[in-house]
Amino acid sequence: MPWTLPVLYSFRRCPFAMRARLALHTSGIALEHREVVLKNKPAHMLALSPKGTVPVLWLPDGQGPQGGRVLEQSLDIMLWALHQHDPLGWLPASDVAMADAMALIAHNDGPFKQQLDRYKYPNRSGLDSGSADRDEAAVWLLTLEARLREMPFLAGEHFGLADAAIAPFVRQYAHTDPAWFAAQPWPALASWLAAFEASKLFAAIMHKHAPWPEPAPVV
Repeated sequence: MPWTLPVLYSFRRCPFAMRARLALHTSGIALEHREVVLKNKPAHMLALSPKGTVPVLWLPDGQGPQGGRVLEQSLDIMLWALHQHDPLGWLPASDVAMADAMALIAHNDGPFKQQLDRYKYPNRSGLDSGSADRDEAAVWLLTLEARLREMPFLAGEHFGLADAAIAPFVRQYAHTDPAWFAAQPWPALASWLAAFEASKLFAAIMHKHAPWPEPAPVV
């Protein structure tokens, strides 16, 4: 049977996979969702993308299990999906706006993500506490707070590429210590995050999928 639909290898709680799913869902692209168990990664996913991280989007050419195009980076998946169909206007409308969005995303994916990982999992970095990285990351979040006091969304007047790319990571930061996050002086950021988490879009992309491949039935 030839492969026709794009295949997404994903993991529900991964923020990189979340943002890929956000763009794919918004674009309305039909696909096959394959939920990955990280301790038992599918051989096909590893054959397509030996780095072994999600998300992975396979765009098959119908010629076999390895044929076609593979997108291994979440931002590439987002941009590919939105260039297929962008009904809500998530893509920035000008080169200047795109450069601004990409700069925000670059900081999120670089320094902020590194600080977030050390904050959330200090033992993995040989740290007794992640508080120093938490506080360093908070400096950048305060710049987002200032931005959100001037406009409703990071992208401007409506939710866009920058919001979708960054919100899953701010969510992970906030959930590391919810009481501490709630006590910080960033009401605009907190409201922006709460609106994202309460949205129909977020609910749609957080639907639970059975692990792929599903276990064979016991006979």
